[in-house]
Amino acid sequence: MESISIQNIKQRFGIIGYDYALHRALEKSIQVAPTDISVLVLGESGVGKEFIPKIIHQYSSRKHHAYIAVNCGAIPEGTIDSELFGHEKGSFTGATSMRKGYFEGANRGTIFLDEVGELPLTTQVRLLRILESGEFIKVGSSKIQKTNIRIVAATNLNIVESIQKGKFREDLYYRLNTVQINVPPLRFRKNDIKFLFKKFSNDFAEKYHMPSITLTEESLKYLENYSWPGNIRQLKNLIEQISVVETKREISIEKLKEYIPENIPSISFSNHNSNIIETKSFHEREKDFLYKILFDMKKNLNDLKNITFQLIKNNSNTRFIEKNQHLMEKVFGKMIHNRNDSIFQLEDSSKSSSDLDFEEVEEDLTKNKFSSFSLQKKEIEFIQKALKKNNGKRRKAAKELGISERTLYRKIKQYGL
Repeated sequence: MESISIQNIKQRFGIIGYDYALHRALEKSIQVAPTDISVLVLGESGVGKEFIPKIIHQYSSRKHHAYIAVNCGAIPEGTIDSELFGHEKGSFTGATSMRKGYFEGANRGTIFLDEVGELPLTTQVRLLRILESGEFIKVGSSKIQKTNIRIVAATNLNIVESIQKGKFREDLYYRLNTVQINVPPLRFRKNDIKFLFKKFSNDFAEKYHMPSITLTEESLKYLENYSWPGNIRQLKNLIEQISVVETKREISIEKLKEYIPENIPSISFSNHNSNIIETKSFHEREKDFLYKILFDMKKNLNDLKNITFQLIKNNSNTRFIEKNQHLMEKVFGKMIHNRNDSIFQLEDSSKSSSDLDFEEVEEDLTKNKFSSFSLQKKEIEFIQKALKKNNGKRRKAAKELGISERTLYRKIKQYGL
């Protein structure tokens, strides 16, 4: 039933692809849609983040009310408050009449704040107030108004980095990020490229009244191995350009290389600097991505262990604990019974639960396929970057890496950093 729901959504919104991460993003959209919680959609420019809020709105109880999409980065800083919250007549030069803002106009509906990371700090304060109480004040007014709104926000910026630079409020981030949905970049959806190509080539053939373009096997492999810094938007634009310009409808690899040459530097599509040239190859970025996943997985596992251990520690049901002691020892190590407190404790109580099995995880990963890109070398690199970024402060670096300060100290000592 779950896969049918996802398939229905894909058909309804014209979403192409079978990638697991894409399906997971759609699945989470379905799950959160009936609620009123805020959602933060993360993903690079051009990946199609705009579909997520539309899905959430259409499958919510607000679907019969307004849906408004606002590109926060496209509105000048001087008028953003007026656009979002409205203004009173005469509140500034050119305000010849009273105006409703988007939050008032979308009352009982959904508002999508695209590029929310571009909002000025003063506007962020106003947005936080709406999230906390539903209250806002028009520009030039002192009257408090209420709105009943569902907010879905999106950004391609690194919000954590923006918080550290003082450009984005941390409390607003946590309010928006009740549920986070990540839309994967095209370079991690290689198997979907052939389906996207077919869809776009057919669309443009119909639009321009000409036969669809096709690819040779070599050409397809070439597209699949390209890094796609502009993601789906770049692929779509490329197909449209080739469809219009080329007379021969089967596109050879030589012809493709005229449009996207080999080893072309990948242009970063950051809103802060669209001319930054990425020096890392696609494979290096892919390794970094995989390694970050390992860090996140380890952190989630250790957090779960910590919560479980605290529940066990505070549970007075000693019979249950004794019955499952073999399983607990497998997860937590040797445990001893404290008869005075009627609880089980770790034999080495000085060891943080967030340090549990860290070495074992590293050893297992190193023995397996991840050893091909030197797990230890990448670990040193990540630690060095985190320490440099946080000016040598171990506590902040450990938090960023998702490990305990004790583990980080041990690693610093081990690698002589």
